[in-house]
Amino acid sequence: MSLDRIRRSIAEAARAAGRDPADITLVAVSKMQPESRVLPVLEAGQRVFGENRVQEAQSRWGVLAPRFPGTELHIIGPLQTNKARAAMEIAHAIHSLDRPRLAETLARLAQELGRCPELFVQVNTGEEPQKAGVLPAETDGFVARCRDLDLPVVGLMCIPPAEEDPPPHFDMLREMAARNGLAGLSMGMSGDFEAAIARGATHVRVGSAIFGARD
Repeated sequence: MSLDRIRRSIAEAARAAGRDPADITLVAVSKMQPESRVLPVLEAGQRVFGENRVQEAQSRWGVLAPRFPGTELHIIGPLQTNKARAAMEIAHAIHSLDRPRLAETLARLAQELGRCPELFVQVNTGEEPQKAGVLPAETDGFVARCRDLDLPVVGLMCIPPAEEDPPPHFDMLREMAARNGLAGLSMGMSGDFEAAIARGATHVRVGSAIFGARD
């Protein structure tokens, strides 16, 4: 199974970096994957999954999560403010906190619901105009604003530009997280998670390398 191979690769990358493999969370990105591919991964013991769309996550995990105790859902895609309540009700973590209005909405909902998932601030390290995320120069101020709102920000997330070498982006994210006293680093995907682990990733988001290419 591809899951076993990914787990071995994560462990090897961690040990090569002098890290404990247990400190790295594998987020299996199940977005747009059929249940026929997701079920074997659940049955093999994987319990942390990433979804892009809240509605898809609700329909899938509302059924599957009760069958597999301990399942955690992480929202990893762009989050619309009108989907924030639903996301907070089902997610253990949100990796895409990327703008003041969303932060304010989450803070208000956290007061109403009495709980809030762990939050990662998404940083647009490549400053790509078409991509979500806080610009690097604005990250410190945005993290401070989230803390003023009592939001449980645990780390930073990035998606490096497809045409650029990922490690410099991982280094940038690590430096920003350290400067802000944040331990979490959500970075690294199917093609580059080993390089991300070498640079301190605590959460790697792996989809196609586990499930195969989406149809």
